[in-house]
Amino acid sequence: MPKSFCKTYKQALMGVMLSIVLIGMLLSFVLTSTTAYSQSVIRRIEVNGNRRVEPATVRSYLDFTTGQSYDDALVNSSLRNLFATGLFADVTIFLQGMTVVINVVENPIVNKVAFEGNAELDTSTLNSEVRLKSRAVYTRARALADAQRIVEIYRRQGHFSAVVNPQLVDLGDSRVNVIFEINEGNTTKVKSINFIGNKAFSDSQLRDIISTTQSSWLDYLTSGGIYDPERMKLDRELIRQYYLKNGYADARVVSANAELAPDASGFFLTFTVDEGALYKFGEVRVQNALPELQSKTLEGSILTLSDDIYNVGNIDKTVEKLTLATAKQGFAFARVRPRTSRNTASRKINLTYVIDEGDRVYIERINITGNGRTKDHVIRREFRLVEGDAFNPLLISRAKERLRKLGFFKSVNIRRSPGSSRDRVVIEIVIEEQPTGELAFGAGYSSAEGVIGDISITERNLMGNGQFLRFKLGGSLSRGQVDMSFTEPRFMDKNLSAGFDLFHKEVDLSDEASYKSDSTGTNLRFGFPLTENIWLSTHYRLKRDELYEVENDASFAIKDAQGKQVTSLLGSSVSYDIRNHPKNPNRGVYLTLGADFAGVGGDVKYIRAQTEARAYYPLYENVTFVGRVIAGHIEGLGDSGVRLLDLFYKGGELVRGFDKAGLGPRDANSGDALGGKTFWGATAEVRFPLPYVYEAVGMSGAVFADAGSLFGVSDRAENSCLSANCTILGDDGIRVSIGASVLWNSPLGPLRFDYAVPISSEKYDDKQEFRFGAATKF
Repeated sequence: MPKSFCKTYKQALMGVMLSIVLIGMLLSFVLTSTTAYSQSVIRRIEVNGNRRVEPATVRSYLDFTTGQSYDDALVNSSLRNLFATGLFADVTIFLQGMTVVINVVENPIVNKVAFEGNAELDTSTLNSEVRLKSRAVYTRARALADAQRIVEIYRRQGHFSAVVNPQLVDLGDSRVNVIFEINEGNTTKVKSINFIGNKAFSDSQLRDIISTTQSSWLDYLTSGGIYDPERMKLDRELIRQYYLKNGYADARVVSANAELAPDASGFFLTFTVDEGALYKFGEVRVQNALPELQSKTLEGSILTLSDDIYNVGNIDKTVEKLTLATAKQGFAFARVRPRTSRNTASRKINLTYVIDEGDRVYIERINITGNGRTKDHVIRREFRLVEGDAFNPLLISRAKERLRKLGFFKSVNIRRSPGSSRDRVVIEIVIEEQPTGELAFGAGYSSAEGVIGDISITERNLMGNGQFLRFKLGGSLSRGQVDMSFTEPRFMDKNLSAGFDLFHKEVDLSDEASYKSDSTGTNLRFGFPLTENIWLSTHYRLKRDELYEVENDASFAIKDAQGKQVTSLLGSSVSYDIRNHPKNPNRGVYLTLGADFAGVGGDVKYIRAQTEARAYYPLYENVTFVGRVIAGHIEGLGDSGVRLLDLFYKGGELVRGFDKAGLGPRDANSGDALGGKTFWGATAEVRFPLPYVYEAVGMSGAVFADAGSLFGVSDRAENSCLSANCTILGDDGIRVSIGASVLWNSPLGPLRFDYAVPISSEKYDDKQEFRFGAATKF
């Protein structure tokens, strides 16, 4: 091998070894420097850039302090802490020798918050919703969150295309104005609400149950018909609960879909329902695990009776009643649990109420928050529990439902937290209030009165006391009326309703009876429930009546009755209601019976009784039989007899096919209606969907047969006619009519067209074969 090659090889080898040594020395130096750096002890912490925030405040959020070694992990966590305060727009931390330097950029202070472009929602409403306020610290995240909150409010009002952009106006000196620029967009409402799978109840019945309504051309007067996704969740539960209360134990809402129209003009809502089978209650019994509890005393608390239609609502009410009944016997911690077993073959559900001992926990305190307007006692009286009572989750749940049903609150949440000891609990009631005032308009047309209308102002939570107040002005071409009504639903904080009415009414009966009349007075009311479905009410009425402007050719009986008189009466009524729908039932019974006694002072003395019974029975799916029986009688006390103004005047509202005041006693000479002391009426009607008409239109048909009579001339009228040699026509003959109807739940409100043909009548009766009526609230 050549010497030159060996020499070159040795030089190259030495160069490589020298490079390795140098690299090793360099790595050692870097590692040593880094270790020394990371293990540097912090001697001082310096804060720069702060103007409002004290340095000590900044240091309080640090996870390190002087005397500790500088650690990157602690620095990162300190950065997160400082940003989380919302006080700073930017923060940097670095080590400079033995000093940690913290540079901060403070967020500005909000001078004021303003809104631009808001026409549908007023500024006060928006101000109450946003979190950014005057003198608050501004952060971009808070502004964006408030903008999204405003968007959600607009969506609840039907403005799904609303856009909100927060803008800043720098005022200098770290102060800004926040302006939310709002583009509200067009209102997107509900064009139609449809149901799939419903056989037991029609679309119109289910529409009455849910909170969402279809839009109409009258929506400019109301907030109805607005699409709200949150409201649809509530509607699903309302539909399910309605089925569960009407015998369909397996019912469920499979889906609830909202589809936006291609032109974005509105939403089409579709609820898919799986009804399941109709069940009844089978065997109902109580299983008592408390030896000292008297089970027989609990029987009156059971509302679920064998062979009744299954009703989950009555199960809940029975559990509550049994819980309260056992507590009254000294078992404060008794627990009542319903246990069901169903027989699918017989379509019956057996029910056992198991009563045993629950946990011993007491209520230490009940706190209420969120009620800026509603007073505490209005909320507390819906609870069957007070501080110191045994805690019962069932009674708490029932109180929550009662608070929701008041209609005063958007939301009601009840939470419990530990008390001062293991057997103590604190109840937290968190509510969100909503407007309770209402301005309502009514309009329509009646074949009996012509154009009718009304306007009313209502407050359902007067001054936060839970009281009801309404002013109403209404009338037609032949009637005018002014009313004021006040109701205290919990008089003396008991389950007793009390209230009063003030009224003035003017009626023009020139065409029917050749006179006009007016009435002014007051009415005092008291009412309370006797059982779950029976309500008793009493009232006292004081009024002044006047019959005037009697025409020259009027009946002598009417001329004799003109003048003023004062009526002072006491009355009471009892009602029984087990209908399955508040507006459009297809199953159930409603009964009412009332009596009045006039003669507690005043110029008039009589006793009057009226009763009505209505029954609804489903014949087949949406075909319903409706039966009604109504009757009344008035009898004068003493020699004065009954005045004309106190008698009954009946027509098409009793037997269709007859005109207003078209039935009953009549003066043969003048043709004036003189009223009657006794009336009765009966109706049989079958309601059904119209063929070839889409159910969403809301139209249905009916065929009916009416029968009734009005008779019994008052002694005063009879004596007047005898002295004037006039003749009174009238007997107890039965009037009968048959006919057909078209019913329409129109955008204007419920309309009804009746065509009736009298097949039994008297020659002196006034007839009206076609009858049309409408009334609405919007």
